[in-house]
Amino acid sequence: MYTDEELVRKSQKGDIAAFEQLISKYQQKIYNIAYRLMGNPHDAGDLAQEALIKVYKSIGSFRLDASFSTWVYHIVTNVCRDELRKRSRQQVSSLDEPLNLRDGEVNREVADFTNCPDYAYEQKESEEYIQKLINSLNPDYRMVIVLREIMGFSYDEIAQELNITLGTVKSRLNRARRYLKDMILAEREQPKTFSSQFSQKP
Repeated sequence: MYTDEELVRKSQKGDIAAFEQLISKYQQKIYNIAYRLMGNPHDAGDLAQEALIKVYKSIGSFRLDASFSTWVYHIVTNVCRDELRKRSRQQVSSLDEPLNLRDGEVNREVADFTNCPDYAYEQKESEEYIQKLINSLNPDYRMVIVLREIMGFSYDEIAQELNITLGTVKSRLNRARRYLKDMILAEREQPKTFSSQFSQKP
C-alpha cells in the first residue's frame, strides 16, 4: 500500500493508475463536501468531477510539504464557492429577516458520484431535512457552517480558506447557528407551515 506522498510523486510523473488510486481514497469525502455545499446530488456530482479534473491538472504543482487531503478539500470548496457565487442573484433566506411562519487523459469517471449513500428511511429523512436547512442559508453562511460542522475545520482554518477575518468567521457561525435553531424550533411548533416554506424554489 502506497502512502499519499508516494502516490502523489507517481502521479506527478504521469502515472494515471497512481492518481486514480490516490483519488479513490478521497472521492467519497469530495462528493460529501460538494453535496453539503450545493444541496443536491446532481450538482454535487458535476462539481465533484470538476474538482477532480482540477486536481489532476494541478497536481504537478502540488508541494509535498503540505497535506494532500487539505489541498484537495480546498479545491472542491473553491469549485463549489465559485458556483454558488454565480447563483448568488437567486433569492435565498436572509439571516437579517425575521421568520415569517404564515407565508495524458485521465479517466474522467474515477468514481460514480450520482448515487447517495443507502441510508435507512428515517436517517435519509433526517439527512434531507438538515440539508434543506443548510440550503436555505445565504452562501456565505452556508460555507462557514459546512466547513465547521461537516468538515471539522478550525476557526483559523476557515478564516484562511475563505480569506476572511477570525471575527467574521465567528459572527457568521453564530448567526447561522441561531438561524438554524430558530428554524428547527419553528418546525416543531408549526410543522405544516414550516414545510410549506420549502415548497417554493429560492
